[in-house]
Amino acid sequence: MQRRFITLALAATLVGLAGPTLAAEDHHKPAKGGIMVPGKEADYELVAKPDVIQLYVSDHGKPRDVSKAGAKLTLLAGPDKQEVELKPTGDKLEATGNFKVGPGTKVVAVVTDGGKALGTARFTLK
Repeated sequence: MQRRFITLALAATLVGLAGPTLAAEDHHKPAKGGIMVPGKEADYELVAKPDVIQLYVSDHGKPRDVSKAGAKLTLLAGPDKQEVELKPTGDKLEATGNFKVGPGTKVVAVVTDGGKALGTARFTLK
């Protein structure tokens, strides 16, 4: 009887620990239809279209103020390399233009906030 109680208590503890872990991972799902990459200081979601590139920056699922932020992107599409600078636009960093963003394009984003390095994120477009 005591062994069964210990087993049940251990199982309940493990289930209790798994619940918060699963809930914590929910903020890593893309909210804007892009590609999500978790970072040390922030999480990044990249939405890349041929005429606009947007980068959403969040802090554990909560929107982050990007009014003083910026990002420099390097797009690598086969032999082609393109540098793009993103500027604050509302709740995101954004650039408009003509971009090669087909499947397999690799994107490296170097993000700054208030002139200080915030983080680097790497994406591969699908």
